[in-house]
Amino acid sequence: MPILGALVGFFALSGAIAALPATAVALAPAPVPVAHTIALPMNLPTYAVTMTGYNAVPAQTDNNPTITASGAFANPQVVAARSQDLGKELPFGTIIEVEGPSKTPGGGCGYGIVQNDIGYRVIADTMNRKFTDRVDVLFATKDNYLLMGNGHVLNAATIMGVCPAMRIRVVGFVNISNPANLPTSQAALAALVRGRTASN
Repeated sequence: MPILGALVGFFALSGAIAALPATAVALAPAPVPVAHTIALPMNLPTYAVTMTGYNAVPAQTDNNPTITASGAFANPQVVAARSQDLGKELPFGTIIEVEGPSKTPGGGCGYGIVQNDIGYRVIADTMNRKFTDRVDVLFATKDNYLLMGNGHVLNAATIMGVCPAMRIRVVGFVNISNPANLPTSQAALAALVRGRTASN
């Protein structure tokens, strides 16, 4: 709750351009509809979690794998799930950045292979109650890698495996109570983070 309270407390409405002369208005870029700027605290929260990967398929989710627990579309470019015990620290809409392992990963962790497919992630899904202190990154079913040496093709979620002691950092928030606000690509999510903005 402290993260959400702090983030919500820093929302500030953007200024209007109605008072500008007509020529200035014509040259100004179109404002983003209903956008708010987030002034995040200097010391952004960092957490140590176990990280895994998953795919939006019934065997790994539920009978409706295309919709996340938040109601947003299960977009493998931007979505991550968190264990239910992290609901207060990482509420739906929290944008995270994976900083990497806090120590050399063990043999069951393939983060180094798939890290370029992770980027920023929005917490939009949740996990089974049996898991704790965990973040699960959604990968596309077509995110496959040919592993050199053995000739096997494996999905990124399988390659990720179980990565303990991964550091994640909160870098923003987007209000996904309206699922349409979830960014649809890494580029859109990165622009949101750089601009410290969130749509309502």
